[in-house]
Amino acid sequence: MSRQKITVVIADDHPIVLLGVRELVERDQRFEVIGEASSSTELVKVLSARVPDILITDYNMPENSIYGDGLKLTKYLVRHFPDLRILILTMVSNGLILSRLYDLGVAGVVQKGQVHLEIQKALDALSQGRNYECPEVKKLSVVDNQQNVEERLALLSIRELEILRLFISGMSLRDIAEDQNRSAKTISTQKVTAMRKLNVSSDQELITFCLEANLFQ
Repeated sequence: MSRQKITVVIADDHPIVLLGVRELVERDQRFEVIGEASSSTELVKVLSARVPDILITDYNMPENSIYGDGLKLTKYLVRHFPDLRILILTMVSNGLILSRLYDLGVAGVVQKGQVHLEIQKALDALSQGRNYECPEVKKLSVVDNQQNVEERLALLSIRELEILRLFISGMSLRDIAEDQNRSAKTISTQKVTAMRKLNVSSDQELITFCLEANLFQ
């Protein structure tokens, strides 16, 4: 009697990546690809119809969806499909972002440039109930020192907090400027000032900081 295959769903907005990952997965007879998705909306629909053992998904999904992408989508998937083993494919190398993904509960992260070398190792680990972590990934956190976080937050003005809240909600700086009846240049300057006070240097780090500090949730 043959063993039941490990089911896999793959999600990526680039057809060539979908095809390439499918071929890599199906080289191993233990696995069976039962679904594909090219957007976060399509992915949730596929998972709602049948939850696989493993999900391999791109970190970035450019589609404007209520499920978002990146950390927002990952958080949704972990919450609504708790038994799903999630393997993230990403070009992101920011330690804060990668650490946050593991903190949220993903089972593994593979750099897209290393897919051909690492995907089999990752699938082996997940199939055995283990998590997979690339050797290059160094776990960091912006909330290791809660007091330090609170001190940084205390530096923000009410307007800066409001700008960050709107930005984290998904609004562009131009949209925020219109909402606040101010110039885009003013909004941009205040956002940069807020980021400096929080000691973050990129939008990715800013989003991670707000998520880990449980701001605006």
